[in-house]
Amino acid sequence: MAAVPSHPAARTAVRRPSVVARTGLYAVLAANAVVVGVFFVQAGFGSNALVLLGRLTGLYGALLMAFQLLLVARLPWLDRRIGMDRLTSWHRWVGFGLLWTLLGHAVFLTLGYAQMASMDPVNQLVDLAGTTEGVLRALVALALLVVVGAVSARRARRRMAYETWHFVHLYTYVAVVLAFTHQVAVGTTFTASSAATAYWYTLWGGSLTALAVGRLVLPLWRNWRHRLRVTAVVPENDQVVSIYVTGRDLDRLPARAGQFFLWRFLTRDRWWQANPFSLSAAPDGRTLRLTAKAAGDGTAALRHLKVGTRVFAEGPYGAFTAMHRTRPEALLIAGGVGVTPIRALLEELDGHSVVVYRVATDRDAVLYDELRDLAHAKGAELHLVTGPPVPDRLAPAELARLVPDLADRDVFLCGPHPMMTAVLGTLRALGVPKRQIHFERFSLAG
Repeated sequence: MAAVPSHPAARTAVRRPSVVARTGLYAVLAANAVVVGVFFVQAGFGSNALVLLGRLTGLYGALLMAFQLLLVARLPWLDRRIGMDRLTSWHRWVGFGLLWTLLGHAVFLTLGYAQMASMDPVNQLVDLAGTTEGVLRALVALALLVVVGAVSARRARRRMAYETWHFVHLYTYVAVVLAFTHQVAVGTTFTASSAATAYWYTLWGGSLTALAVGRLVLPLWRNWRHRLRVTAVVPENDQVVSIYVTGRDLDRLPARAGQFFLWRFLTRDRWWQANPFSLSAAPDGRTLRLTAKAAGDGTAALRHLKVGTRVFAEGPYGAFTAMHRTRPEALLIAGGVGVTPIRALLEELDGHSVVVYRVATDRDAVLYDELRDLAHAKGAELHLVTGPPVPDRLAPAELARLVPDLADRDVFLCGPHPMMTAVLGTLRALGVPKRQIHFERFSLAG
């Protein structure tokens, strides 16, 4: 353990960026919900309650679909304040809401028109699909969303490779196009007034533009500008390797310690694979470093990358940064290879820090020598905690003994999912306020 007198207190944020961003998103959604309701009322009411419910659920389904696109657009302002993991999780739950809303739209309209025409619902649906422009496209869109929703259920998602899940998920964009053309063709509210028409075109145009900018234009622009290449591959142990990447004008790349990129190494057999790896050193304007543990054939092959390999990196992403500090002092808790963003954060943070590094054995302590030297240079405390998962070496009594003032610190946590869940329970038991706990789960599929 290294311990040196603390640095002067760091400046902390007055307004929490995550609260500002969440409040902004909620306000945007609420305002649009009100606008949609107003246009619905202005379009007039029919005589059939089921048709009325069908129209209303369809309108709010369209709004949720546009909102979903915004959540996964990976816009830097939102991502830095909320984090890709939380935005992806919200996207997932909004997606299930969207699915039920659109199912309600189809069911209510079919039953309502069947009631008005004195037909059975199946024949009514067939008739609508064959005679009304846009209905067949809407049914195809709904079927695609049902498939995407089914593979997004947790049980199905765990049994599926990310690449397979991602390929199926791409059909959501086909569903979006089909749903929009359906709304243009038969949406009574869409054509009820010029203001309503302008609103819906603006809503869809804004959402699709945000998606194109965040997912396509910005990554292409940054990679064209920075021209990233591998400059060194350094094994840290038998399973972990550090990769150094450099390029042009990296001092203008808005990356911070704690963030991650989606890395594509442009070799013949890996160019199509994107993996989320955190920066394991604070960006210095000249070099980026990632440190990865072998978790399959793809990641195991990283140690064989050749110097000069071109790199396509999407990002930086993530809200696991010092931007969200609320206290002048910090506690950094790392588990296993989760030490990579923690090591980078320690390099950037001002004020006194305590680092707790949890591993099974001393040999698993990746980057420990760097952590020790960095802790000594910055006047931080470093605790290496070893041993099997049971008994829990970071249970409330043990963590309180290591860091008696932890309730007065910001806590940054990164590690394997079971360890993070256990530590979050410990922090709650010790009364650490939720606003002082910062963590991010690196899962592209939520």
